Amino acid sequence: MSHPKPLRFVTLLGSLRAGSYHAALANALPALAPEGVTITPLASIGDFPHYNADVQAEGFPPAVLKMADSIRGADGVLIVTPEYNYSVPGVLKNALDWLSRVTPQPLAGKPVAIQTGSPGTIGGARAQYHLRQMMVFLDAQVLNKPEIMIGGMPSRIDPTTHEITDEATAGLVAQQLVALAAMVR
Repeated sequence: MSHPKPLRFVTLLGSLRAGSYHAALANALPALAPEGVTITPLASIGDFPHYNADVQAEGFPPAVLKMADSIRGADGVLIVTPEYNYSVPGVLKNALDWLSRVTPQPLAGKPVAIQTGSPGTIGGARAQYHLRQMMVFLDAQVLNKPEIMIGGMPSRIDPTTHEITDEATAGLVAQQLVALAAMVR
């Protein structure tokens, strides 16, 4: 029996808050990964300056180039983000604006899975759909299903232990990781 090709996924976190439920979700992913898949976090998007074409003209910030290289070197990307004001957080949009200008474009053709959540019931659905629209422009290959939109995050994720405490949620997240691995392979 042959072993599946080892895969390396990276997580792009759309939250900067230290006690973020989304950071806890991202940190829980390695334990849910299928055999042969490693998942590591990218650096903080909080290290990116506000996008400004004048800054770009003087050279890309090192944090942007480092993240672009990390994404290029990965087999897949997991974007884990909250919803702010019916869309993605500004810091995530800023990071994507920077990354979209790097050549070669690091997300072009890259398999991407999206995970959103919120304390409310619809689990960041509006942010997820806006993010999917952005991924079209970036030419990323977004996994369609299973969709991960976690409503009621405080009752499903423990931000102190970085564990998904709801068995059904953990199972669905694990299914998405298997699906992303299958998409890559």
